Amino acid sequence: MSGGMKAVLGEVLPCTAMVVVEGLIIGLTIMASTAMARGMSPYVFVVYTNALGSFILLLYSFFFDRDRSEEPFFTLPFFLRVCLLGFVGITIAQNLAFVGLSYSSPIVACGMANQIPAMSFILGIILRTAKFDWKSTGSRARLIGSLISFTGAISLTLYKGPTIRSHSSPSLSLHKTAAAAALVVVPPPPRLLVFSSPHENWILGCALFAASSLTLVIWNIIQVGTVKMCSQIMKIISLYTFFGTVQSALLAILFLERDLTAWKLELNFELLIIVLTAIFSSAIRSSIQIWCTKLKGPYFVPAFKPFGIPYASTFGSLLFADTFHYGSMMGAFVCGVGYYTVLWGQIKDDEAHNKSDNNKNNNNNGKINSSSIDDVRVPLLEDQDSPV
Repeated sequence: MSGGMKAVLGEVLPCTAMVVVEGLIIGLTIMASTAMARGMSPYVFVVYTNALGSFILLLYSFFFDRDRSEEPFFTLPFFLRVCLLGFVGITIAQNLAFVGLSYSSPIVACGMANQIPAMSFILGIILRTAKFDWKSTGSRARLIGSLISFTGAISLTLYKGPTIRSHSSPSLSLHKTAAAAALVVVPPPPRLLVFSSPHENWILGCALFAASSLTLVIWNIIQVGTVKMCSQIMKIISLYTFFGTVQSALLAILFLERDLTAWKLELNFELLIIVLTAIFSSAIRSSIQIWCTKLKGPYFVPAFKPFGIPYASTFGSLLFADTFHYGSMMGAFVCGVGYYTVLWGQIKDDEAHNKSDNNKNNNNNGKINSSSIDDVRVPLLEDQDSPV
């Protein structure tokens, strides 16, 4: 294969992989929303998908991803960190996200997931771990992008707007006519895929998603230090997924979902979603994101996160027009604009920071000199900012 062809494939394959990954995320999110609209408990869904996912990850990491480095793998500080990662990233964040999904829709998941860079920036300023300089183009861009993101989130929460199309399908009209003629109340025919639960509580769903995103900001901070302790990424993912599963199961059984019938699995649509979500969210998505990050750099994977918004908007407009709203779609797009603005500002700040460090290193005859700035990039660990 010629060098030119390799260069083209090196550009095309990672982009194609990430576009496909974001599309699959939205597809699985829609299917998960359908399962919960049919009555499946979000707490049960989190436990079963992560249980199967952790099993797949453990097999993958210990048999197919053996790291030949001799760094210490399991120590008490590392054990405590992966337990904390599981508690924050799965037990808290995923349960909040999936309960929020049961009250809202996948477009809310897309919009609120794009709040993470803005929340990281604002939290960094509050905790004084981030440097803000009015003279810096990057800092100003990040502040403006944060304001745009928060404006989009508020709009997404408070204004759904009219639906794309009213209930006017022929089958539904015949169903209503027959019900009226019989003078009885007949439930509408079930749909294969839906965007929202019949017991929809939009504002609560948005608030839960926002809380999940804020939790993931904290999760990102914890995992940065964990990767510094152990560079075996897949093992970290498998372990914190396992601990998060155990914690989620205990919390659900003891407090959140005590109905034992809710834990019964059958050969149906819900079981299919659990299996597909577990397989994709464990080895497949993790492997692709790690490969793309190593090949293209730390900002490549985050750049594709807002792609979920046009995916969800397209699917919603074409397939679920009578449950999909103009206002929520516009609010999500505003969140995406804010996301890219914050990300661009972060890139500019990092470039200025690296240039300053290089100048200092040259002036100090090669001595290492580093300063602390916040890092809102999506790390090598599995990106947990979406429900699936």
